[in-house]
Amino acid sequence: PRGSTEENMSRVEAAAVTRDYALKPRLEYRTVAGVNGPLVILENVRRPRFAEIVNLTLGDGTQRSGQVLEVAGSKAVVQVFEGTSGIDNTKTSVEFSGNILTTPVSEDMLGRIFNGSGKP
Repeated sequence: PRGSTEENMSRVEAAAVTRDYALKPRLEYRTVAGVNGPLVILENVRRPRFAEIVNLTLGDGTQRSGQVLEVAGSKAVVQVFEGTSGIDNTKTSVEFSGNILTTPVSEDMLGRIFNGSGKP
């Protein structure tokens, strides 16, 4: 019986090591100061990074993504990839992912066409 308990613990430990973790806390703000075309201006943002990917959640739950184009102190200008209709300064939350846009590359991609987000 003792061996089976140790085996179960080993399985639990192995599962914990291989689990896909999401790093938290990611910084989330509700400080939209304005919208101008495809751009969203955020104020009172703590250490925004140039080219960082952000995830926007609109008041109705719709998800959009964007990228930081400009940083000036505690202000950040974000280009929204899917358009800015429906984004407002009271209900929209913006989460900074801490990551930049990346695309894996392989020889299978040769001759194919992709959009700016790397999707076929």
